[in-house]
Amino acid sequence: MLLTIIIFILVLSVLVFGHELGHFFTARLFGVKAEEFGFGFPPRAIGWYKNRFGKWRRVIGNRSAESLAESEHENLHPGHKATIYSLNWLPLGGFVKIKGEGGEGKEDKDSFAGRKLWQRAIILVAGVVMNVILAWFLFTVGYLIGLPQSTDTLGAGARVTEPQVVIAEVMPNTPAAAANLKAGDIVLRVAGASVATEKNLQDMMASRANQATELTIKRADQTMMLSVTPTAPGGGRATMGVAIFAAGLVSYPFFNAIWEGLRTAGLLIAQIVVALVTLVGHAFAGQNVGAEFAGPVGIASITGQAARLGFTYLLQFVALLSLNLAIVNFLPLPALDGGRLLFLLIERIKGKPVRREVENIIHNIGFWLLIALIILITYHDLRKLF
Repeated sequence: MLLTIIIFILVLSVLVFGHELGHFFTARLFGVKAEEFGFGFPPRAIGWYKNRFGKWRRVIGNRSAESLAESEHENLHPGHKATIYSLNWLPLGGFVKIKGEGGEGKEDKDSFAGRKLWQRAIILVAGVVMNVILAWFLFTVGYLIGLPQSTDTLGAGARVTEPQVVIAEVMPNTPAAAANLKAGDIVLRVAGASVATEKNLQDMMASRANQATELTIKRADQTMMLSVTPTAPGGGRATMGVAIFAAGLVSYPFFNAIWEGLRTAGLLIAQIVVALVTLVGHAFAGQNVGAEFAGPVGIASITGQAARLGFTYLLQFVALLSLNLAIVNFLPLPALDGGRLLFLLIERIKGKPVRREVENIIHNIGFWLLIALIILITYHDLRKLF
């Protein structure tokens, strides 16, 4: 349990830190002052900034670099724009505090509020782009060392090791359903004989009609034995009533891995968007969609399961989480990057920005509604666990 919590904190930190890094780099690119770039969330444990002599100075507590410089009678190093690089007590990701992100300081050259609309849009969308790039990178690394996936359709130069036969679906009212086989089970052996291919498994079942047959399967991180009796309804070939597919660890040469990593990220983005639209459609139709959401507790549990399966499974899951984070942040909802982009679009159409006070109120309401939703989903996650 402790290891699961530690791995979850590390995974979440990498995802959020990468997201904020996108905002930070683009803000600096356009000359916007980043007042603080922190690892973890406040309160601040310790931080550093550069003074006018180019030397790093330490910051203890929550004081700003400007107040420290003033108290010590020194000017800040202009090239670093008084950015504090901090370590904070809550190790859950990171944050970047950008000058003028709340609409203040519009007349200042180094304020977010004073930048051109297209520059502000790029700064806002950079976090989402960074999460996509992170997923691409993780998939690329995975394809260099070998990622578990279906071997039905492979790209050029693919190498497959550890071939497996995986159950994709268990049909109702079949021998497989009676034997408690589940989707995702890997069939290792049939009556002691190793299973290498889909045809291999189908032939073994066909030859053991109406015979109780011992299957050795792998489910998550457990290996177990189940007994199934294949039947031949209608006089055809005996089967146990499952849909199966071939899988294995798939790897590619370096340049192929880069392309396959990008292609996989693109395909998964499309699938996530379709799934999200479907989910919203079900919600508006009055269907129960609570089981299809996972909050922090549910994601932590799945992270632990992926870690127990092995490093490549964890790598794949983190990449998928990064894409989900990108898409959710891009939604046009208050308090999210997509919501802030929506206000920029309104500004473009109207020719002037929405009043700062109104926008801040809407984002604050959106933030607390988001917190309430997370608490509700966490409650359901805990009910599933206990």
